[in-house]
Amino acid sequence: MKSRTTVLLIIVAFWATACQFASAAPAEITVAAAANLTEVAQTLGSEFGAQTKIHPVFSFGSTAQLTTQIENSAPFDVFLAADAEHVDKLAGENLLTPGSSAVYAVGVLAMWIPPGSKAHVTNLADLKAADVKVIAVANPKLAPYGAATVESLQHAGIWDAVMPKIVYAENINMAKQYGTSKNADAVFTAYSLVLKEAGKVIQIDEALHQPIVQKLGIVGRSQHIDDAKKFTGFVLGEPGRAILMRYGYTIH
Repeated sequence: MKSRTTVLLIIVAFWATACQFASAAPAEITVAAAANLTEVAQTLGSEFGAQTKIHPVFSFGSTAQLTTQIENSAPFDVFLAADAEHVDKLAGENLLTPGSSAVYAVGVLAMWIPPGSKAHVTNLADLKAADVKVIAVANPKLAPYGAATVESLQHAGIWDAVMPKIVYAENINMAKQYGTSKNADAVFTAYSLVLKEAGKVIQIDEALHQPIVQKLGIVGRSQHIDDAKKFTGFVLGEPGRAILMRYGYTIH
């Protein structure tokens, strides 16, 4: 009898300890985030976590690829896209929580001349010069910033001249890596990714391309809808807007 009581006490103690650890474990959500958010996401995540004790885990990629993953039931809770089109597509497919999609920022396209580049570039026309041999651009079929780049070069009237120099990357973060590794003389990427980088950063005139309107949404299959709503509310609210503006986004 005494032995059975001891065993029961051990089981109760173990269960109580397990419950304590479970309740103490921080809540977590998974956020599919477009590659342009690589820098700002850390700040958004840390400040949101400090306020709510909810930890966002970010999975970065091109907007088109992340959209496909969501369509294939990837376990994301929130989608932060680099455009509005793909979020609207998912909403039309009933893959987002109704009413959850919203514009959270407008992106700024930039041309970055990495430190050490021998190219003398001060404007788009300079890309035609012989000292510019490689121009890194995100794949326009996958990345909205890549599409905006092609549109800008076409409207500037230099597309035919610079097209042979272009190398395509899977997303704008990888396009930036071409410059970081000294494999490109000029890089088109998000201003948010290079505004603190050495070298020369030139913002592209927004009149040359369609606005890079970025939307978010809560994934309909999410098992953490309430926490996801808290996160999107943070991004859309004053704290999130202030962080996004600090990283070079505009808020309309």
